[in-house]
Amino acid sequence: MEPATELGRRLREIRGWRQLSLRAVAQLSGYSFTYLGQIERGEKPVNSRRVLEALARTLRVSPTELTGKPYAARDPLDDDIRAGVPAVEEALTGWWVGEAPEQPERPWSQLWADVVRLNKVLRPDADFAAQVVLIPQLIRELLTASAEPAHRREALVGLIGTYKAAAYLVHDLGFAGLPALAVERMRQAAEELDDPVWTTYAAYQRAQLLSGANRARQYELAVRVAELPGARAETAGLAHLTAALASAARGQADQANTHLAEAAALADTLEADVSPWMDTNFGRTNVGIWQVTIGLELGMGAGVAELARQVRPVGVSRSRQSAFWMDLGRGLLTERKTREQGLSALLKAEELAPQKVRNNVFAREAVADLLGSARREAGGRELRGLAWRMGVAPTG
Repeated sequence: MEPATELGRRLREIRGWRQLSLRAVAQLSGYSFTYLGQIERGEKPVNSRRVLEALARTLRVSPTELTGKPYAARDPLDDDIRAGVPAVEEALTGWWVGEAPEQPERPWSQLWADVVRLNKVLRPDADFAAQVVLIPQLIRELLTASAEPAHRREALVGLIGTYKAAAYLVHDLGFAGLPALAVERMRQAAEELDDPVWTTYAAYQRAQLLSGANRARQYELAVRVAELPGARAETAGLAHLTAALASAARGQADQANTHLAEAAALADTLEADVSPWMDTNFGRTNVGIWQVTIGLELGMGAGVAELARQVRPVGVSRSRQSAFWMDLGRGLLTERKTREQGLSALLKAEELAPQKVRNNVFAREAVADLLGSARREAGGRELRGLAWRMGVAPTG
């Protein structure tokens, strides 16, 4: 018997807390008794949001309770990242937009240079270690600057980008509640600008970062944003992509494909293949990357390779390139004959954005499952190294 994955262990533990038999969970969630037993024993991975969220609903917990996030630190860098999160939380909770912290001020040119570095380099590269240090400082400084008429508008736009970076950082690390708080701060800054371009953008981020515990609400919010007057094409297009994912996570393939088509049509209206506005990555290439993600969610497995052949993941951020290779790799790992290609894709994803990949529950599940097969079939050093860096390899 293989040791259970983190998710398998959590499923068994929470099921015990709820005093539910495995058969009862199977009946309530709509999945077979055999399949759930395999998940608990670490013999089958959880490879989709749909399965994860169905189990969470059945057990009446949030999906993060099942995933076990935030994960324990594996190396000193991981430890430093997690140790920096309380400072991010303090900056989010300590001040509302419109409140100016008392602190030494530095020249605007220096402050704005760090805003640009955060949004043009650190967040697109998924550099969690640098972001967790810079974000709390920038929030406080931009709040102070936004109280001054000379730089009010630029500071508010900078706050929107900085709160966005904070939201995705704590989301990827698995700190429940903080993404929603960061998005609320984005909304406050957007309201201060009194411009539909920014209010619709903040509304989109609310939909995108809504917990997977409520996909129906996420879909409703995303569709509403896509139809709002004043939204830029990038915002409306991203909202359609979120609606597509929310649909796929509920098994609604036709609806997901309809929204993908809407997003693709909006991408075609843009001159650039990848829009530079707010570093959203929206455009034809990114829609192609989302098609791979949604195909995987709809159960295409290794068949997503056909979708991936139509995508050249260049021009988008390293984070989005990593997402492409990660999802392609996960799909390829579902079939024995393409497992080697799948591992290569995951390693490429990790090279591009290591912290993002190592904190992705589905990538961890896929690697843990592959490691279990490798122990039976003599797996290689590269797999074992990846599993160790993710924290899913046995340590005893």
